[in-house]
Amino acid sequence: MKRRNFIQKTSAGTALMALGGLGLQSFSGTSTPTKITILHTNDVHSHIDSFSPNDAKYANKGGVARRATLVESIRHENPNTLLLDAGDIFQGTPYFNYYGGELEFKLMSKLKYDAATLGNHDFDNGIDGLYAQLPHAEFQFITANYDFSNTIMDTHTRPYKTFYKDGIKIGVFGLGIKLEGLVAPNMFKETKYLDPIESSQEMTRILKVDEACDLIICLSHLGYHYKNNPNKISDLALAKATKDIDLIIGGHTHTFLPKPTIVKNIENKNTLVNQVGCYGINLGRIDFYFDADKNKTANGTSIII
Repeated sequence: MKRRNFIQKTSAGTALMALGGLGLQSFSGTSTPTKITILHTNDVHSHIDSFSPNDAKYANKGGVARRATLVESIRHENPNTLLLDAGDIFQGTPYFNYYGGELEFKLMSKLKYDAATLGNHDFDNGIDGLYAQLPHAEFQFITANYDFSNTIMDTHTRPYKTFYKDGIKIGVFGLGIKLEGLVAPNMFKETKYLDPIESSQEMTRILKVDEACDLIICLSHLGYHYKNNPNKISDLALAKATKDIDLIIGGHTHTFLPKPTIVKNIENKNTLVNQVGCYGINLGRIDFYFDADKNKTANGTSIII
């Protein structure tokens, strides 16, 4: 199927955003800015095939094969691209019930995902079931606030990972939602949940100071916002309470955002928060532009597949 047949026009336009206090004016000088493209998914929930033409809500949308073609075309356009996932890879179709996550991880590996964090549904076959599928995942799982030291998952995740793209150093760390109340205790066993804000503060210090990253991304499965429970930590709350995070890629609440939300962090600087719904229907895209001094702006949208 040709790409033009299934990629609809990007929804609701794009948003030009300044980060780190940079104004919206054009970069000074004549040098071409370095462009870093971040592609992302969340809450795919084992949806391998596209929705049928008769589906009442998502007719003809989604599908891993279509996403693969789109990702490939964007990588061809800009080799400085990362592909990330914000969790809940598992659970939602018979593919998971039958294969237990093997197919999901194999296909994500074929798409060359760079990293993913864990969602609560990724424990639906228990922590042993998750561990059993790890050999099929040719990408890194990152989570800074799940302590797996007393479990079979010990040493199989990292709190963060760094990437180099055309002279730009990118740090990505992960956060998971509190499993208690969402997942039966015998499914996550002795996994310890650590405070996401405290974990973020530690991660941003390491990535900003020790690792000297130019771009810091949080892969979060905390949820976008909880209107009826304002005390629950969400992506919007996390952005307000921390510093040095340029982009929070969210999941869990299946929130369809046409473009990233701009949130003022604790230092009154801009943090972008994005989430692209669920089921692989959309692909998030954020383009960061760095000038010679590594000042940056960003352009973000959600692409309907």
